[in-house]
Amino acid sequence: MVSLAFKRHVLAAGRRHTVALKADGTVVAAGDNRCGQCEVSEWRDIVAVAAGNVHMAVNTGNSHTVGLRSDGTVIARGWNKHGQCDVSHWRDIAAVAAGWCRTVGVKSDGTVIAAGRNLEGECNVSEWHDVVEVAAGDWHTVGLRRDGTVMAVGNNRYRQCEVGDWRGVSSVAAGYLHTVGLRSDGTVLAAGSNKFGQCEVHGWRRVAAIAAGSLHTVGLLEDGTVVATGWNRYGQCDVREWRGIVAVAAGCAHTVGLRADGTVVAVGDNSHGQCNVADWHGILVPG
Repeated sequence: MVSLAFKRHVLAAGRRHTVALKADGTVVAAGDNRCGQCEVSEWRDIVAVAAGNVHMAVNTGNSHTVGLRSDGTVIARGWNKHGQCDVSHWRDIAAVAAGWCRTVGVKSDGTVIAAGRNLEGECNVSEWHDVVEVAAGDWHTVGLRRDGTVMAVGNNRYRQCEVGDWRGVSSVAAGYLHTVGLRSDGTVLAAGSNKFGQCEVHGWRRVAAIAAGSLHTVGLLEDGTVVATGWNRYGQCDVREWRGIVAVAAGCAHTVGLRADGTVVAVGDNSHGQCNVADWHGILVPG
């Protein structure tokens, strides 16, 4: 059985931007802001953040940022072509996730709602229940139930939604075309496209947290070190030297780590300044 606590993330990474939640409930962002996705400086009383992720195709890049407030309401900024930022009416939300063109929220009763693009059924979550965490890939959505089982809807071309037999899972992550699950025993599962080795996680042990980028997967180990596998064209998997890490996030082609002292480190694609986080401090350290 997983904890009854809902999963809330203090770091988020999109196609070309990075977001972090500060200990005082404010939010900082770096990177591409052409859709206003980094306009979060006035947010207050935030308890979790999410960032829409998109793959590396040259015709993509628009993204959005989501914040969950302490009162259970939700705010979003950025690209809204498909209504993915139309979440101001949401209430009683306990956890959020953001994929390409959509936003997903878990209510305090374990049911799930979604806004945005639904061409492949990625928003068909209204019948889900007993959910404690959601993850949003580009075209599929993953839900973790309280009993440690997993479900998924949306694009299944590479079998990224074939997670119905997973058991004992304590956290989930979703990339472009793959899904990752962290078991309560510290081992990791993966399903979907493995073209770049992003699903080669079966040998990982003593993992405390996971993140999925478009084509790479990141694991935070119990000792504060980090491992990564998959596409590494921009050095997004070069995390072996990191120490004292307490949280991780993965964007399209960059990886972000939160240190125990509330500072942040990042590697990978920095073409839009999404890795310019060295001066960040006071980021909320998960309890």
